[in-house]
Amino acid sequence: MDQMIKERMEHKMTGKKMIYLGVTVVMVVLFYFGWKFTARTAYESAEYTVVDSEGPFETRQYADLMLATTELPQGSKGGDSRFMRLFRYIEGANDQEQKVAMTTPVFMDPETGKSQRQMGFVIPKDVSEQGVPEPTNEQVQIRKRAGGLFAVIRFDGRLNQESITKAEEKLEQWMNQKKLTRVGDAATECAGYDPPWTPGPFRRNEVLVRIK
Repeated sequence: MDQMIKERMEHKMTGKKMIYLGVTVVMVVLFYFGWKFTARTAYESAEYTVVDSEGPFETRQYADLMLATTELPQGSKGGDSRFMRLFRYIEGANDQEQKVAMTTPVFMDPETGKSQRQMGFVIPKDVSEQGVPEPTNEQVQIRKRAGGLFAVIRFDGRLNQESITKAEEKLEQWMNQKKLTRVGDAATECAGYDPPWTPGPFRRNEVLVRIK
């Protein structure tokens, strides 16, 4: 009798383990496909040509890009509302009430002593060719990001002031080794390619410097 009870308990425990395992597998699969279909691979990305590549460093040639941009005053206490202003624009807050596809990357000014920090969404190529809708929010502007040659470093993790500063220092060192010169007082740009919920090790971030 004791042996039968023991066997039943072991069978019951095995059944529970299989259920837990099955649930875990399903959750992992759902997370994977949920991330896959909302990750950067699901979006059009700004085109460029790689001129030189060395580990995480590249020199790239970009064509002109059209951006929807907005700014955040330094020290603003209202939270970073830049993303939502731009998101509302691509959702239809424009003179044509047109939905504009999300793209990558999101270009941003790093946090510096500047009074304004800009964020920009890249306008899809087909929309740029057909005519870019004008924003209805005066805080959103359409501007051209002039093409040219850029030195770039790619890195993962969270895109914050500490990671940007470290990446920029490494990029400057590489540029010195390659004898690459920044164009005048051209500002450093940073770019993020992933939605906020992407785990740090899978994120793609970049720092870009316009060069001669």
